[in-house]
Amino acid sequence: MSEALSSYLLFSCAMFAVGLVGVLLRRNLVAMLIGVELMLNAVLINLVAFARFTDGQPGIGQVFALFIIGVAAAEAAVGLSIVLAVHKARGAISVDALEELKG
Repeated sequence: MSEALSSYLLFSCAMFAVGLVGVLLRRNLVAMLIGVELMLNAVLINLVAFARFTDGQPGIGQVFALFIIGVAAAEAAVGLSIVLAVHKARGAISVDALEELKG
């Protein structure tokens, strides 16, 4: 049982690392949003794996997973609308084009 849990956690860790690298190294806003989505999906895998392999409240991991899916959908909608607004105003979706917005 712990071998199966550790394989889920290893996969989730790798997925989170890929998302984190995508957010930190990319200069494209869409690629950064994809990295954030990968990190949220890695958290979902962790929640469902722990809910499956522990003797806690049944279904609590799935409830948290549904909540995170809702947050991810809202984040994608708001993020993509911001990307479209930036592209319309600046003509580019690179983070470098937004340097003047820093405070």
